[in-house]
Amino acid sequence: MALLWLMDLLALAVPFFLLALLLEFSIDRVRGSGLYRSNDAINSLSAGVLSTTLGYFTRFMPLLVWGLVLENYALIDMQLDWFDASPGGITMWIVAAVAWDFCYYWFHRFSHERSILWAAHAVHHQSEDYNLSTALRQTSTGFLFSWIFYVPLFLIGFPLEILLTVNAVNLIYQFWVHTQVVRRMGFLDYVLITPSNHRVHHAQNERYIDKNYGGMLIIWDRMFGTFEDERDDDPVVFGVRKPLANWNPFWANLQVYDYLMFDARKAQRMRDKFGIWFRRTGWRPADVESRYPKQRASLTSFRKFDPAVAPAVRRYVLVQFAVAVTTALAIAALFASEGARSVLIPCVVLWTQLFTLGLFNEGRDHAIRSEALRLLIIVPGCVVVMALDGQAGTGSAVVWGLLAGYIALSLAGLSRLWHEKNDRIIVLKQ
Repeated sequence: MALLWLMDLLALAVPFFLLALLLEFSIDRVRGSGLYRSNDAINSLSAGVLSTTLGYFTRFMPLLVWGLVLENYALIDMQLDWFDASPGGITMWIVAAVAWDFCYYWFHRFSHERSILWAAHAVHHQSEDYNLSTALRQTSTGFLFSWIFYVPLFLIGFPLEILLTVNAVNLIYQFWVHTQVVRRMGFLDYVLITPSNHRVHHAQNERYIDKNYGGMLIIWDRMFGTFEDERDDDPVVFGVRKPLANWNPFWANLQVYDYLMFDARKAQRMRDKFGIWFRRTGWRPADVESRYPKQRASLTSFRKFDPAVAPAVRRYVLVQFAVAVTTALAIAALFASEGARSVLIPCVVLWTQLFTLGLFNEGRDHAIRSEALRLLIIVPGCVVVMALDGQAGTGSAVVWGLLAGYIALSLAGLSRLWHEKNDRIIVLKQ
């Protein structure tokens, strides 16, 4: 019930998110400011879709712990009716929201300062563009440790529904600050997390690294010495020091874990093998650093990851991504009505689509073969499994007709890409 409470609140914000994205994209196109690249935006949104859909199977875990703490260890038995529309109730809402933001500050700060937490959070920072699609670029592994930082609020006794509500408000607020369209906001820049303040947070410039952690309020950063103002003489360079350099949303979630695991395997001392996960981000055992030195990042030579692909490939990816977004919305509705078990197979279909779209955007040679495998085997195979499982509507003639039409049109587009690819190869050989 609590998870659905949170999902309902965030679902109400989805139309606003989409409209705001379209508005910012339109402004970008009119101005010609180059804030959007389709490959980067699709990768960010794919990471968000992956996070949301995997969350159907993982988000209950923090709720179980929070509920256990609240039921057995709460210091104050706060009642829901304390949080009404009276002056006292509104004050309680404000206290809950500020308390959540305070805990968020420390969660966010530690997510940058400790390797195991950065491994999850890095996903959000990998985009080398900065626009509203970046806001939706979220981790799929954050559920492992993020809940720890909010346990004090449940020990105090804040009701679960109240904290989930202020969490949703906090997340929704953070969406709009991921923009370059809004520059400075005067007095508000001194109190709130604004687009200017949050641009600093997403920078890889030395001056801006590990700054401006607040979710809604910048006052925590000013209090604890992590504030940095955006400066015109040091323009923000977005991204991370170790670039992701691909458009695979799955690898985006695994990249940092992978290089931490590499260092842990290569370290000679057992305490380093274990400690590397909990030391400050960027720390490496001396023996590993000496044998496998890493080149220090230089912003003077920084270039955005942007592999060239044919216009026809970009068009195919855009159409298929529109299908993926529609599928994700349908899965969300199915989850709300039927629960997690009913969406597992549809999620598998969606995840394979996100994977192949990444291959296309990277210009991979095997992208067409992978997409053909998805269309001819994975998609119909999953629908057959759903039909055999008795999921409503999957065995109807209408569903199979729509599926056949989708596969036929997709294969037609894929065939065109195949022929264009071969034609280019022939021209290059001549």
